[in-house]
Amino acid sequence: MKLGIIVTRPDPETVFNALRLALYSLEQGDEVRVFLSGKGVEMDRIDDPRFDVKGQARKVLDAGGRFLACGACLKLRESEGSEICPLSTLKDQYELVRDSDRIVTV
Repeated sequence: MKLGIIVTRPDPETVFNALRLALYSLEQGDEVRVFLSGKGVEMDRIDDPRFDVKGQARKVLDAGGRFLACGACLKLRESEGSEICPLSTLKDQYELVRDSDRIVTV
C-alpha cells in the first residue's frame, strides 16, 4: 500500500502518533510519504519531553519513509527547511494525493 500522511499542525501528541503510524506502515512493507503543510512545517521545532517527535521522524526516515514540506509555508516562516522538513512544492503534494492508496490527515 502507498500511504500518504498530511500533517497540518504542530501538536506534539498528534504528530507523534502520525509518525508512529508511518513507522508501523513502513515495517509492514508499505510505502509512506509525509507531507507537511501550514503549521505542520513546524514539526522539526517540536520539543516536548513526552513525545520525541524528532526521534520518531528519524526512525521513519531510517525505515525508508519520505518527508515533504510546503515551500510556501516554510517561506512564510522564514525557513529554508531541514532534513525532516525538506522544501517541496504544490506539485509534490498533488502527486502524493494522486499516487497514494490511502490518505491520512492530522
